[in-house]
Amino acid sequence: MKVKIKLNGLCCANCAAKIEEKTAKLDGVESVSVNFLTEKMILCAEDAKLDAVKAQIEKIVHKIEPDVEIAYI
Repeated sequence: MKVKIKLNGLCCANCAAKIEEKTAKLDGVESVSVNFLTEKMILCAEDAKLDAVKAQIEKIVHKIEPDVEIAYI
């Protein structure tokens, strides 16, 4: 399943790359792309694991960028 996630408040491209790298390693994630300029993440994940992946993504994002607001669009 493909999901679009808005990451409001990313401060730099390096942080976006770190988020993308760590998210790609999660179990159930098929592919992920984070665009710093648009502040969007495109995530493809297994349907059965999507809720667990979303919870893990929130932990990753807030560890790297504590002030980022996450919105599923």
